Amino acid sequence: MSPLRRIKAILGGSAGNLVEWYDWFAYSSTSLYFAAHFFPKGDAVAQQLQTAAIFAAGFIMRPIGAWLMGVYADRAGRRASLTLSVALMSLGSFAIAVLPTYAQIGVAAQLGLLLARLIQGLSLGGEYGASATYMSEMAGRKHRGFWSSFQYTSLIGGQVAALLVLVLIQHTLSKSALEAWGWRIPFAVGGALAVVVFWMRLGLEETRAYLAETIASAQRGRTMTLLREHPREFAIILVLTAAGSLSFYAYTTYMQKFLVNTAGFSKDTGTAIMLAVLVLYMLIQPAVGWLSDHVGRRTTMAVGLALGGLATYPVMTAISHAHAAGAAFGLVMILTLCHSGYAAVNAVIKAELFPAHIRALGVSLPYALGNAVFGGTAEYVAEWLKKAGVESGFYIYVAVVMLAGALTAARLRNTNVTSLIEED
Repeated sequence: MSPLRRIKAILGGSAGNLVEWYDWFAYSSTSLYFAAHFFPKGDAVAQQLQTAAIFAAGFIMRPIGAWLMGVYADRAGRRASLTLSVALMSLGSFAIAVLPTYAQIGVAAQLGLLLARLIQGLSLGGEYGASATYMSEMAGRKHRGFWSSFQYTSLIGGQVAALLVLVLIQHTLSKSALEAWGWRIPFAVGGALAVVVFWMRLGLEETRAYLAETIASAQRGRTMTLLREHPREFAIILVLTAAGSLSFYAYTTYMQKFLVNTAGFSKDTGTAIMLAVLVLYMLIQPAVGWLSDHVGRRTTMAVGLALGGLATYPVMTAISHAHAAGAAFGLVMILTLCHSGYAAVNAVIKAELFPAHIRALGVSLPYALGNAVFGGTAEYVAEWLKKAGVESGFYIYVAVVMLAGALTAARLRNTNVTSLIEED
């Protein structure tokens, strides 16, 4: 494949991935403003606990979406799966943008919010595996770590975009307008962008690895084949995802609330700190991906998770006592730098463990299960422990799971030389 075609394919896959994750993270970035509209009873912590529960509920559909979309991607093609997933995300975002509040329709508003998040969860469950597979297959062997790192770059980019839109409306609208109706704007923007990406994805080029697969379509993406022939790889991805997803949500989506509710920063300051962190975090990924092409993806991931596990407790404790925005920014950056060892290479390592006929399902399903159990509940566990008066228990929880992931990564084979992705 020519460099120009490869770049076009990577950028096309990245753009869609960015919008998918923007739509997903718009919920978390604006929940400080809309929580009271759907859960008017209780104090701010109780309201956040209820919105965090719906955030976690969205993850229930991710394993289902991963299974359905993984099978679909292995049988109908990566492009077809990517196109369907972004269409569903658009539907969920538009639904939240126009959803009546509790004061207008009572408990139906809460059920509507839950349904919209379930649709988004179904969409995103399929997005990760399909995009990880697509971008890893489109990347050449020599620079596969570098090119596939853009999968997570665009994932973080979606969160950056969600926060950026929030910052813009924070500085454009009055506080009363933002809390009354301005929080709907990010969802409307996300729905519109997803429509644009839907048409872009219709023009994506299919991967050669998928097209070259000789196994009959009906035999591809079979769940029993995955569980019977690749149980070790399934378990490895489950553990790695548990470590990477839990720490990612602790360091990013929950951190915005942690800065406000624990460290005592204002909402605007907390948002600004996380926006600056995420921009640098996003830009770091290609460099770490490039590094993995030279030192090995196994080494990169194992070291990153180990350092993150060791740093989590002392750094989060320090953040909880931080009074200066600059200090909080530096401390959060330490955590995201450690996490980059996982983030930049997680997609390609997982894709390289499976043959083409089962690859999308093999990446999607264990990832979604680990993400649902550990990533999806991260905010809820953190808020529950905070309310129980043992907030530091969350730091220990994150650290232990990350260290388990580091041990698992250290035992991986070197996928730089054992990759099952066929050279194009």
